[in-house]
Amino acid sequence: MPTDSQYILANIKQGCVMLTDNEFFIDRLVKYVGNGRIRWHVEFRGHRIELTTGQLKKQPTFRRKMLEQAGVLPPQLAGAAYRRWALDLRKNAIELPWRDRPVDAGFAIDRLVSHGGDRWTVEYQGKAIKFTTTKLRRQVSFRKRMLAKVKVLPPQLEPAAYRKWMDWLIQNATEADPQTGDDLMSEKSWLDDLPELAGWQNEARLKEPASGGGNI
Repeated sequence: MPTDSQYILANIKQGCVMLTDNEFFIDRLVKYVGNGRIRWHVEFRGHRIELTTGQLKKQPTFRRKMLEQAGVLPPQLAGAAYRRWALDLRKNAIELPWRDRPVDAGFAIDRLVSHGGDRWTVEYQGKAIKFTTTKLRRQVSFRKRMLAKVKVLPPQLEPAAYRKWMDWLIQNATEADPQTGDDLMSEKSWLDDLPELAGWQNEARLKEPASGGGNI
């Protein structure tokens, strides 16, 4: 695999768009924080380039990512000048929660497994995430649970598109092997693993009038 510098040189020879100091201005930098992670999104002319802190600090890596994802090559600055520029950029970044960050359109689960009795597991990159039919069919619940369990926020689809996608998954779901012991798990124990997630309010509950009963 070529280094960042080799990759950039190869693209220069192919006539890539090289920007000068007065041409390169990013629209904004967004800092997404939470779950022990930090990601930076450079927004530039309609493109959103995701970087780790280390990638943002290294000029060759930053230029390569811009070249790969936005098709332009930022001007090369002297080492100290780039460090100052990157530091000022980070100081003025807009900070948002991790759960609000945009996601890749290429999100795909490995498979959906049916355990009968309105119980399902979504298999994603080696992990099995439990769902009831209701939580599976509600896009908000599906996205919240995926975020809580595997730190991935699926893309938000139009309601009709989500229903169509979920119907297809359900129709093509794999039946669970009864030998796995899932049939020994009671309905109560299954539901106990589906708590309200910290930091997320129940939308239906927000619409209810406040009562003096002190229910939690």
